[in-house]
Amino acid sequence: MKPKLFVGRSNPEFGQAVADYLGIELGKMTIKPFSDGELWVRFDENIRGEDVFIIQSTNPPSTNMMELLLALDAAKRASARRVTAVVPYYGYARQDRKDQPRVPISAKLFADLFQTAGADRVVSMDLHSSQIQGYFNIPFDHLYSKKVLVKAIKDLGLDNLVVLAPDIGSVPMSRSYAKLLDATLAIIDKRRPGHNVAEVMHLIGKVGAKNVLIMDDMVDTAGTLVAAAHKAKEMGALSVNAAVTHGVLSGPAIDRIKDSKIDRMLITDTIHIPEDKWMDKMMHVSVASVFGEAIKRIHDEESISILFDV
Repeated sequence: MKPKLFVGRSNPEFGQAVADYLGIELGKMTIKPFSDGELWVRFDENIRGEDVFIIQSTNPPSTNMMELLLALDAAKRASARRVTAVVPYYGYARQDRKDQPRVPISAKLFADLFQTAGADRVVSMDLHSSQIQGYFNIPFDHLYSKKVLVKAIKDLGLDNLVVLAPDIGSVPMSRSYAKLLDATLAIIDKRRPGHNVAEVMHLIGKVGAKNVLIMDDMVDTAGTLVAAAHKAKEMGALSVNAAVTHGVLSGPAIDRIKDSKIDRMLITDTIHIPEDKWMDKMMHVSVASVFGEAIKRIHDEESISILFDV
């Protein structure tokens, strides 16, 4: 028996790519709004006793999150044997702790909502904070884009490479890439005077006369990325390349990247990026095969540890 695969409206192309990898057809599901904006979800085929996987990234708008929650609830009430939420991009992950008075822990709230809605398992990629896995009382499979990004980076043929962590939080990720790419490591010391505002204070390490690769899990307004690229060029970098998993690309991001010192930017397909946001310096890297293999192995009750080998 094959898994039943359904996809929401946040990234239908990605869902189709995963289905193509698995060699199965996407299941039929109807999602439409009422005139007041409320959503209506229905599975258009029988899923009783089936192993159901629902693919939906929860990037803005907030209707993407609501679609997923409603689809999970509908699948559970339709007597699916197991319901897995496949969330390539886990939204609301940046508020993962109470770091100031009177604020929510949004990442924990949505973890609770997934479980209440009926998810038996969650699969996601490159969480903004790995501790989010601990918010769940159900199995959580945390996948990494490293397997495909490392290959894409090597294909660029960059020598004399230094991996630049754009902030302290991205140091562990950047260090692991530096090791795999046989590159040195540099770190940006950054502070945030406000939300989506980044100021570079210091650059620790050597980037002069080197090809720089900036690694990050996501690019939102691109302030951090662009500031790091500017600092690297200022310090004498030969070229500045970037590799990110989640392309949120909100607000001034596109204009900033277009006018930045970034020469090339690798970006995966966990979030749908409209054509009007694509530019020549962007390079598409698909992680559909990673999710497809994970779904296959989960369905067949096999280990997914092999997906972590690079």
